[in-house]
Amino acid sequence: MRSLLQSRRFLPYFVTQALGAFNDNLFRFALMFSLAFVSAQDLNINVNVLMNLAAGLFILPFLLFSGLAGLLADRYDKAKMARVLKLTELLLMILAAGSFLLGSWFFLLALLF
Repeated sequence: MRSLLQSRRFLPYFVTQALGAFNDNLFRFALMFSLAFVSAQDLNINVNVLMNLAAGLFILPFLLFSGLAGLLADRYDKAKMARVLKLTELLLMILAAGSFLLGSWFFLLALLF
């Protein structure tokens, strides 16, 4: 097990996947916390409905795009795809930070999707 984690090819992939999952969940929890305690009054929407909507928007892309993701993973170089996806993730999180500052809740829900 130790040699696998120290492998030149596995360790960067493992760290990238772990940080990506951490980032996704941190954003989701921060948004849901903010929606529950800050924006629920601003939006005049039931908090339970808002939480279910956010959870559904987080899961929906996995259901919709998993087949396409598998097709793209088989067709293109995985290292190049990982770099493009991480750059896209970085840009989306910059937009999310700006949206948090502006209080643009519907745009944050779109980014969660």
